Amino acid sequence: MKKIEFVWRELLDRVIEKGENTFTISEIAQRYALSTSVVDYALSPLKALNIVKIGKFSSQIVDWERLLFFWATKRNLKKDIIYSTYSDLDTLQREAYMPEKVIPTAYTAFRLIFKYTPSDYDTIYFYSTEIELIKKRFPPKKGDPNIFILQPDKFLERKGEIGLAQLFVDLWNLPEWYSKDFQDALLLKIKEKLGT
Repeated sequence: MKKIEFVWRELLDRVIEKGENTFTISEIAQRYALSTSVVDYALSPLKALNIVKIGKFSSQIVDWERLLFFWATKRNLKKDIIYSTYSDLDTLQREAYMPEKVIPTAYTAFRLIFKYTPSDYDTIYFYSTEIELIKKRFPPKKGDPNIFILQPDKFLERKGEIGLAQLFVDLWNLPEWYSKDFQDALLLKIKEKLGT
């Protein structure tokens, strides 16, 4: 994930996870060890689209939904895939057989967070740095991959769980036909949470 995406994720997490819509450039720069010029660069297209308003002392997120879709269109999930393979185990068995320190995303994360799924799914996605352990459990095998492992950024790894914004953005970038069902259901869940 690019450094500028840390900024977009942070703004969305503030609104969706914490119910806050204000921020300062210096605060974000400090939190992610970024220069203020990188934060400014990340905010520049958002200012142009009136997604954020930048003030002298405090700034505001004006339209979280447009920011969510903006990030979704910029994210390149394929670049984060570090391992994929096929397993003939059923979906729930594959999920259960994952090492303890993986971070579920996509369909698995939706199911674990909301305790239901809007559609059946067969492909699973996890963030992890435990590649060798995963390869022992799911060795390379011929067939269309149904297990994908993504490289987590250090902030996601530290947090240990995915936020709803990144979950939506990940779902947006997946090729499976059922990803749209999950995207739509998640957007409704986010709107319910925010009362919009």
